[in-house]
Amino acid sequence: MDHHHNKNKIKDAVYEFYEALLLLKTPEEMDQFFKDICTPQEIIDIAERWRVCRILDQNTLSYRQINDLTGASLATIGRVARFLRTEPHQGYQLVLKRMKRK
Repeated sequence: MDHHHNKNKIKDAVYEFYEALLLLKTPEEMDQFFKDICTPQEIIDIAERWRVCRILDQNTLSYRQINDLTGASLATIGRVARFLRTEPHQGYQLVLKRMKRK
């Protein structure tokens, strides 16, 4: 199997997963699904990144203060900050904007 074909298969699998997520309608349903598909630590790691993102978006605390508040490593905080501010995907920004409209 050539590399390009394999890449498409992986992308298909990822998008199938995203389609499944879109079928979940409540935080309780998300909880059921994620408890099956992730380890408890994976859920904590993802949730921690989102918490760090929301704190960084407020722009009031230093990385050290965020580390004290969340327990997230400085490397994680730096990575979240980079994806929040400079990476092209803008996924964090998309969700933050929608939350602000609510």
